[in-house]
Amino acid sequence: MGYRVVVAGATGNVGREMLNILAEREFPADEIVALASSRSAGDTIEYGDTGKMLKIQNIEHFDPTGWDMALFAIGSDATKIHAPRFAAAGCVVIDNSSLYRMDPDVPLIVPEVNPDAIDGYTARNIIANPNCSTAQMVVALKPLHDAAKILRVVVSTYQSVSGAGKEGMDELFEQSRNIFVGDQSEPRKFTKQIAFNVIPHIDKFLEDGSTKEEWKMVVETKKILDPKIKVTATCVRVPVFVGHSESINIEFENELSAQEAQNILREAPGVMLVDKREDGGYVTPVECVGDYATFISRVRDDSTVDNGLNLWCVSDNLRKGAALNAVQIAELLGRRHLKKG
Repeated sequence: MGYRVVVAGATGNVGREMLNILAEREFPADEIVALASSRSAGDTIEYGDTGKMLKIQNIEHFDPTGWDMALFAIGSDATKIHAPRFAAAGCVVIDNSSLYRMDPDVPLIVPEVNPDAIDGYTARNIIANPNCSTAQMVVALKPLHDAAKILRVVVSTYQSVSGAGKEGMDELFEQSRNIFVGDQSEPRKFTKQIAFNVIPHIDKFLEDGSTKEEWKMVVETKKILDPKIKVTATCVRVPVFVGHSESINIEFENELSAQEAQNILREAPGVMLVDKREDGGYVTPVECVGDYATFISRVRDDSTVDNGLNLWCVSDNLRKGAALNAVQIAELLGRRHLKKG
């Protein structure tokens, strides 16, 4: 006996990936329904590569009573309306928006990092999925923190345009094409030209000069991993379609050599260590697309501080940063709390 599963926002980049991953991982769903706005209602969408077509229903009119769990990829405004409605009907919401991440009554989960925290979902019947850049970073940090206790993290991100949705991907494509043919192309989704450029600005600016994306990495890492860890971030949008990269500098309380860190990461859940100190002996965003893993390369000692390391972290942001993590949360929820059969 399987679960009755809702995917809300099924026509977007993340919603489509949720359907693909549920199918790929053979999630035990007896029934699955795809929801979207009224604009898409009545259209059909394929359930992964199964050949099974799902008719998209209007989320406004959908009754969640009797459904076990709902994977939300509909943005904060729509989530504010529908998540409480689904949760009150007994359908556990796994939310990909930022709306509930810092709510003390809502667990913020990366299954490889803090699986026990999911037990707190009963307070609101809602579980939050972290920011894409945070998710891959904490997967890398967790085994190292367990080994030597992290004191401080300095991270610079190189985030793909898919993190800004289909509009971001379209803008990169159109600007790149227009530059080649000599046409004008004004920014619409981004604040400046993204083609052949980098933009040190993701989300809104805050009073202290940081952006909300940088703030998310700080507070979410503390909630997921350890509130005592000091984190500072610089988040940059780069002209890559899919795949976020991060340069991470870590300061530990206890000594941990690069070789010891490599040995730990080689065995860590969710991590794939690719660290050959030679030309091409590292992973780039193009190579991680479509993969489940968080890839770690360039692990090396930082001689400028006591007990310091540097590493390079790459992951498919539509997968581990969003859809895959949500499905892994659903799997964890099923194993621990919603057992069937």
